[in-house]
Amino acid sequence: MPPATAAPAAGPADTRAVTGGLPAVLLMTGSCLPVLGAVLLAPVLPRMQDHFASVPGNAALVPLVLTVPALSLGLLAPFAGVVVDRLGRKRLLVAATVLYALFGTVPLWLGSLYGIVASRVLVGVAEAAIMTCCTTLIGDYYTGRTRDRYLAVQTMCASASATVFFLLGGALGGAGWRAPFWLYAVGLLLAPAMAVALPAPAPARATPADAAPPPFPVRRMAGICLLTVFGAVVFYTVPVEMSYLLDDLGEDSTGVIGAVTAVASAATVCGSVLFTRLAGRSRRLPVPLLLCAAGFLAMGLADGLPLLIAGAVLNCVGTGLLLPTLLTLALSRLDFAERGRGTGLWTAAFFLGEFACPLVLLAARGALGGLAPAVALLGVATAAVGAGLPASARRSAPAARQ
Repeated sequence: MPPATAAPAAGPADTRAVTGGLPAVLLMTGSCLPVLGAVLLAPVLPRMQDHFASVPGNAALVPLVLTVPALSLGLLAPFAGVVVDRLGRKRLLVAATVLYALFGTVPLWLGSLYGIVASRVLVGVAEAAIMTCCTTLIGDYYTGRTRDRYLAVQTMCASASATVFFLLGGALGGAGWRAPFWLYAVGLLLAPAMAVALPAPAPARATPADAAPPPFPVRRMAGICLLTVFGAVVFYTVPVEMSYLLDDLGEDSTGVIGAVTAVASAATVCGSVLFTRLAGRSRRLPVPLLLCAAGFLAMGLADGLPLLIAGAVLNCVGTGLLLPTLLTLALSRLDFAERGRGTGLWTAAFFLGEFACPLVLLAARGALGGLAPAVALLGVATAAVGAGLPASARRSAPAARQ
């Protein structure tokens, strides 16, 4: 596996600088749209289940309304990356944001559960393009510490918006299970602003029109993408499994579950803030992985609420460091002409890891006889990966100098 602990030395900027805060605000807002799709509908799934109770297979189809966009995003992001490099970042982002609004609001008028699931697949297609374009444009517009800071802010916005969207979904759900779908119309407000305010990126060094595109650095990206799949499993374990761990300890109060989840989300934001303070040291993967591992071990061994919460906080500080670290390492390996494809692959790796997270823990839970031992085992695996990365970097260093 190619090392992911050391980034290549920064070269000259390969894109023209962007000034002003509005482009960054729009890219951060756009990066939150896939999060909206992931959590907005969770509070209304029971009502949707009741509405479609007579539909064969509703027990499986209704949860798919929530999860299938992430799977679609994970599968299609690499293709979105190819389109980004060929057609341009800004043009695709504006078009995908409009389609996101159209596909997202279709369930307001559909009476078929199968049609709603199909529309959610199309939402995932739009999300793949939006996420790939937003992250690629951050890499295009900014360099050095500014880029690292905005990638950390992207993580912070995604973590904070998850809580906001969950609350909005619950509030709108009081008016009926269809009401939260109206929020997808925000894309119709964002798209014109993006079209006007986002500059079209271009390489600082012009290339001949007839020049062949450079070969994509498959080997350079393979290791970081594999680590990203694993990192996504680590990242989503606490949000996905915390309520079950609390239930195993006899705590079934929705108020307590919500409070613990909010504390964990705040810890992720704190980790992202810490990332922005570490400058060049923020690209060292072993530290966040070992923090995550320690948190998992504490959670797996917890026999009461205090240790479980402490472990979750420690883990989420680590995940707040982990996600921007993985992303900055990926972007540091990419030039302008290949950045869309590389970002698409990284995005696919992350969302496939998100989709795999509950399946991995379900398998480990069945093998070990409980969720807590499964989380502890994931902690051991995370520690092993974190400890093994420096050795991997040292072994590959002589080859890299040849």
